[in-house]
Amino acid sequence: MRIPAHSLCTAIRDDIVTGVHARGSRLTEEQLARRYGVSRVPVREALRTLESEGFVTTRRHVGAYVAEPTEQEAADLLEMRALLEPLAAARAAQRRTQAHLKVLRGLVRLGQERARRGQGEDLRPLDGWFHETLTQASGSPALTGLLTQLRQKIAWMYAVVDAPARPAEAWAEYGAIVDAVARGDAERARTLTAAHVQRAAAAHRLRRTEGPAGPAVRTSQHRVNTANAGN
Repeated sequence: MRIPAHSLCTAIRDDIVTGVHARGSRLTEEQLARRYGVSRVPVREALRTLESEGFVTTRRHVGAYVAEPTEQEAADLLEMRALLEPLAAARAAQRRTQAHLKVLRGLVRLGQERARRGQGEDLRPLDGWFHETLTQASGSPALTGLLTQLRQKIAWMYAVVDAPARPAEAWAEYGAIVDAVARGDAERARTLTAAHVQRAAAAHRLRRTEGPAGPAVRTSQHRVNTANAGN
C-alpha cells in the first residue's frame, strides 16, 4: 500500500497497536519504505517520533525494534491516565464551547440508547469519541496530545472486558460529567471523572495471550498494583 509521507507515522503506529508489527520485531527502513510506498527519509523520521513516544526502541549497531513493554510500564500508563483524565474534565468545565457540549450530549444520548438496547459492539467507538471530545474541550493541545498517546498505548497493552451492567452505568456517569461541564463546575467534573476511572480499572486486563503479535507485555521483576488505575 502507498501512504502519504505525512501520514506515515500514524500508519506505523496503528499497525503496532493492532499487532501487524509484532512486539520485539525488527523494523528496517527498507522494509517499511517498501510496505508503505514511501522513501526511507520519512521512515527514518517516523521511527524517531515513535521512539520518543515509546512504541519503538533502537538497539545500538542493530536498528529499530517494536518496543516490548513490561507490566510496570503498563501499570504506570493507567495511573497517569487516572491523573490526567480528571484534569481534562475540570478544564473542559472552564473552557468548553457550545459546540463541544452539543457533541458530548449527543454522544451521551447515543451511548445510553445503545446501552439500553444491548448494542455493545457500538459502544466502544462511542466511548473513545466521548473521551476525545471531553479532552479537546479542555482547550489544552498539550493535554490532548498526552491523553491521546496514553489511550493508544493502553489499547496496545490492555484488553477491556465489561461486566454485564457496566455499559449502562458508564454512560450514566458520562451524562453526569457532561452536566457538570455544562454548569462550569470544574471540581464536580473532576470528582466525577476520577470516580469513573477508579471504577473502570477492574475492566482492564493485560494482554498476555501469545498470538501473531507475541505477548503484549513482559513480566517485570516487581509486583504491580493496578487497583487504582483508570479507564
